[in-house]
Formats: sequence, C-alpha cells, structure tokens
Amino acid sequence: MTTNHTPSTEPLRGDPGRQESILEQPVPLPPPDIQLQVPSPPAEGATSDPIPPQNTDGLTEERMPRSQNASRNVSAHPSRAPSPNPSALFPHTQITYDDPDFTHPPPLNYSLRTRKKALIMFWSLIVVDCVFVPIALYFGLWYGTSLSPNAVFSISTGTLGTVSIVEYFIRFRRLWRKNSNCRVIGAKRFYLDWFHWNISLGWFFVMIELIVGTIPRNPPIRLLAMPPATMVFCIACEFFLIDILRYAGVRAPCRISSLPMGAPLRPGIYAYIEDICAVDGSGGTEFRQRLNLRYQASKAFREMLHRLTLFWAAGAFGCTVVTCAIIWTVQRDAAYVVGWTVPFLWAGIWTAFTIPWVQRSLKHEYTEWTTVKWKA
Repeated sequence: MTTNHTPSTEPLRGDPGRQESILEQPVPLPPPDIQLQVPSPPAEGATSDPIPPQNTDGLTEERMPRSQNASRNVSAHPSRAPSPNPSALFPHTQITYDDPDFTHPPPLNYSLRTRKKALIMFWSLIVVDCVFVPIALYFGLWYGTSLSPNAVFSISTGTLGTVSIVEYFIRFRRLWRKNSNCRVIGAKRFYLDWFHWNISLGWFFVMIELIVGTIPRNPPIRLLAMPPATMVFCIACEFFLIDILRYAGVRAPCRISSLPMGAPLRPGIYAYIEDICAVDGSGGTEFRQRLNLRYQASKAFREMLHRLTLFWAAGAFGCTVVTCAIIWTVQRDAAYVVGWTVPFLWAGIWTAFTIPWVQRSLKHEYTEWTTVKWKA
C-alpha cells in the first residue's frame, strides 16, 4: 500500500490537530538590511528536533516550526534582528579568560609599578593641599597679618581641598560619560560608584564642621582641626559595620559598587580597592571583572581582604581616638598642627605596611594554589 506524502506535515503550534504545509502560508520577505541566518537541514537519519541556536548574549532562541522538504527555509520571525554582541559594542567591558581549569589564580592584570610617577605626583599634591597649605595659611595669616580670626579661617578654609575637589569632578566625569570605560558592572550612569558616594558623604560632614567653625567671630580652632579625623572615622565605622553585617549573614541592603543589592556582603575594603583602581588607577571595568573573578575563585584572596579590612578599620578607629584626644588637650596651635598631620601620617604608615603584606600574600596564594584551588 502506498501513501501520498505532502511536502510538510509538521503541525503548527497554534492548532496541533491540523496538518498544513508551510508552503501554503504567506511568507513575508525580510527587510533588506537584515540578514537571516538560515540553519542547514538535518542530515539523513538525524533527529528532526535539532539543538536551538544560541544568541551572542547566551540566551536560547525559541524553537520555531519549519519545513524539512521545502525548497527554501525561512525564519518564522524574519523581522526579528539578531541580538547585538556586547563585546563588539563595549569591548572595554569584556574580559577573556583562557584558563578554564583554573591552574593558576585568575590574574588581575594590574600593577602599581607602572603607575609610580602618577601616584607620587597625585599624593604629593594631596599632602601639599591638605597638610602644608592649611598650616601655612594659619600661622602666616594669624601671626603675620592684622586680620581678624574670622577672616584668617575664612581664607584658609576657602582654599582648602582644591586638588581633592578637582579630582572629585574628574572622577564624576569618568563615571558619568556615556561610553565610560570604568563604570560599575551592571549599574547605570547615575549610580557612579560606592567610593564616590562615600567621599561625597565625608565631604558633607567636613563642610559642616568648616562652616560652623568659621561662623563665630572667634572661630573654635580645635573644631577646625577635626576634618581629617572625621574622614578617617567615617571609614572606620563603615568597615566595621559591613564586616559585622557580613558575619551576621545580612545581605547587601543596597548596591555596593559591582555587588548588587541582596547579594552576600564582601569585606568593606573590597569596594574601595575596586573603585580606586578602576577609576583613579585607570584599571577600568576590566579590573572590576577580574577582581570579582579572583574573589570568587580564591579563598586565600578573600581571607586576605578580610584581614586587610580589620587592619585598616582598627587603625582608622585608633587614629581617630588618638587625634581627638590630642586636639582637645594640647595647646591651640599644636592642636591645629596635630589635626592636619596625624591622620595623613597614619595613612602613610598603614600603606607602608599594607604593600609588602599584600605582595607576600599574593605570592603565597600563587605557590599554594595547586593544593587550595578546589577550596574556593
């Protein structure tokens, strides 16, 4: 017995009980500017339900009915343009990793050795702007002129932080511009980054102290010596708070740089390293991604960041206590000098300890990687 075979008997999804040839359906022509990628027909003996193709963004396309014996195959949705390739549109935000077996720690591709000149120049300007200028203006105007105390501190506070303010707006521009190459992973332009919001909050409290201190006719000099210690105290409180919440199992209450809201918290220093190296250190979004990969892959790296967080938090808190105790007990001129020097001196000492510590930790992580890599 012979059976007549129609060109296509694949059922349409809308009506499973109806058998209809696709050749009987009107096929709309695709626009001229869209190139359709037509899959080749399956080989003889192969299954009639091939694996769906993959978009460039990793999402599986919906399976569409098609004819097996038609003279030509046309997509069921010819007007749907293919998904854009994010690596082609934003190449600076994509990283490639050619070690899927993790035989070595995921590299950060970032070094301070190539940025020595920029670091020395930047921190030299910060020290001159925030240490030497306030002290020089105070002693020069107070003892070298006949200006009133209010005028002396109005001038000194008006010139304070010029370099820091310029750097603040440079950071803002780098993060806000349309094709930013250092933007936070998964965040929009208006978010900026965690470090930027922190320095904004810190400057808010500092400006309150400076404004309140310069309003009286005889300004309280000890209060005007407090801004550096205030900034350090804000950092200490944040680091301790984040670590306490992390130990308590609390999820991130808001986005913290590349860490989305609701994700498990990371050590407080993590966001500072990510933001400063990505924006101020020109590591870009690529550094954010590499840092995230390294953090997730290496237990030793996570433990190092945890210890660094406690080291800097305890040091910042101790620096604040010592600075405030000296400011409110010693003679007025000495208090002003202490307030504008001790926090920066402490930061330099802590940095001098941190750099070799991190270098030794990374070297130990690399040499011991073969035994601990599966303990991530």
